[in-house]
Amino acid sequence: MASPAVLMRLVASAYSVAEKAAAIVRKVMAGGDLGIVEKCGANDLQTKADRLVQMSICSSLSRKFPKLTIIGEEDLPSYDVDEELIENGQYEEILKKTCPPQYSTIKEEELVVWVDPLDGTKEYTEGLLDHVTVLIGIAYGGKAIAGIINQPYYNYEVKSASDAKFIERFANVYSLSHWPCEAGADAVLGRTIWGVLGLGAFGFQLKEVPDGKHIIITTRSHSSKMVNDCIGAMNPDTVVRVGGAGNKVIHLIEGKASAYVFASPGCKKWDTCAPEAILHAVGGKLTDIHGNSLHYNKEVKHMNSAGVLATLRNFDYYASRVPDSVKQALVP
Repeated sequence: MASPAVLMRLVASAYSVAEKAAAIVRKVMAGGDLGIVEKCGANDLQTKADRLVQMSICSSLSRKFPKLTIIGEEDLPSYDVDEELIENGQYEEILKKTCPPQYSTIKEEELVVWVDPLDGTKEYTEGLLDHVTVLIGIAYGGKAIAGIINQPYYNYEVKSASDAKFIERFANVYSLSHWPCEAGADAVLGRTIWGVLGLGAFGFQLKEVPDGKHIIITTRSHSSKMVNDCIGAMNPDTVVRVGGAGNKVIHLIEGKASAYVFASPGCKKWDTCAPEAILHAVGGKLTDIHGNSLHYNKEVKHMNSAGVLATLRNFDYYASRVPDSVKQALVP
């Protein structure tokens, strides 16, 4: 029997690496010292979890696939990585699936991996743990073709930042080791969603927003007049504000939102590569605010300077309502 294609082996490894990453994220939070530093301001943070997870993902994948190009969010110094951070496993269920024929002969050196070790860092520091994801996106020919999204705190929900802070104080007083946990004692903590173009996406239940409902999901901590003007022009029934690009796209594929709108240049390629691949694998669409495809070749600039527009269905409805003033302000 022929060995699995490089793409499928990489996705299977990335799945296991993402599960390891989630365990690191939870361990750092449980330890209580997040090691927070500001990168470019109070809304652009880095934690110990960001640093350790990026080292884990990049080192684990580069050992197995030394010819890969791997681009991570965090700018980290190069030094020896603790062996405890290395994950050598692979998810066997993925290897049982047949690689889409258009990707079956891809060489390792033709792939670019985009890594966001902790998408939703600000929310992580505020205890909004259900916003947090680990993102590993895989691109070929400049196109996002496969993605892995891990939610370390799936089944571990926080109602609000104020609730989280209250429960944290409560936990400290009573020496509780886990906070703020509302899941049942037998609930499985965390999940991994993955997808490949031409094969589909797995690990969740695909749902659509009811017909005629316009629920827009957008940024929680990077809002602006332009973002709000763009959303207002779409006549939404509801606007949902959450952290993390991965989290927003999960809302789309689980029928909790109909459009992800971010009319601002703040988003980066490592935020969108994995979510885009999964969304496209189930028939959705993610572009910049003009409707142009995003490019993920290794030489591309990291900023998505013309924003993000994404839907599971009815893309044209939302794209047609983006104001000209927004399009003129956001240059690709």
